Amino acid sequence: MHEIKPGQSIELLKELHILTRDDKMNQDSRRKLKQIFHLYQFIEPLLKEIQQDHADIQLVDHGAGKSYLGFILYDLFFKALNDQSHIYSIETRDELVTKSQVLAEKLGFPGMSFLNLSVAESIDSDRLPEKIDIVTALHACNTATDDAIRFALKKRAKFIVLVPCCQAEVATVLNKNKGKALAKGALVEVWRHPLHTREFGSQVTNVLRCLQLEAHGYKVSVTELVGWEHSMKNELIIASDKNLPRKRPAERLNELLETLGLEEMSSRFFTSSAMPEK
Repeated sequence: MHEIKPGQSIELLKELHILTRDDKMNQDSRRKLKQIFHLYQFIEPLLKEIQQDHADIQLVDHGAGKSYLGFILYDLFFKALNDQSHIYSIETRDELVTKSQVLAEKLGFPGMSFLNLSVAESIDSDRLPEKIDIVTALHACNTATDDAIRFALKKRAKFIVLVPCCQAEVATVLNKNKGKALAKGALVEVWRHPLHTREFGSQVTNVLRCLQLEAHGYKVSVTELVGWEHSMKNELIIASDKNLPRKRPAERLNELLETLGLEEMSSRFFTSSAMPEK
């Protein structure tokens, strides 16, 4: 089992079905474990950077599902910490929340909490601390990724790690306003056909998210998270709070919304905490 890192919980890997009950690992499990470590390589440096500033890391994982990511992060990083660091997993399905709570108790992972909340509800929930260091949202469907961004911006999280999932809202607005756009010029050809509308809408959604984050002073990097959960949605967005100039990205965001006929979506990508300088 050379693929497993020293100190990893074998019981956890069995519970996540990476290892069989007799400690075997098939090719699919090896690939899954490789994917986990690939993602962890992006997040571990962020956790260590937070440690350089202060102890007691507070991490919130939105749309947690079975809390796969939270358990792996806790096992590889948090369980060795002798402080008040904590992982909060946010999930709407009560049965998954209950199952995760039972597993955390079984494994002896006291620094994990599982909250039966929507991402939107969590923004104002008093069940979460006021200060959050890192926010993750992997494949949070529909508007949950955008709600996770709103949560992170309100908490002024130092780092935001997103693997966006399906989001049809932009594509719907593009389709609705297609007739007006046709009169403006040839650019509409990029999304005139329904298949292109869907794919272009997905691409534009993530571009707008990146500009939104930059308009709040974050430095944004975009890369590919190959093979995560065997999904086609492999775009990894990492935002770091650097208090960068905000005026230019805010102007670009507004210009892009106008160019594509998406002005009605301004409230989705701007929040009251965006204060571009003059």
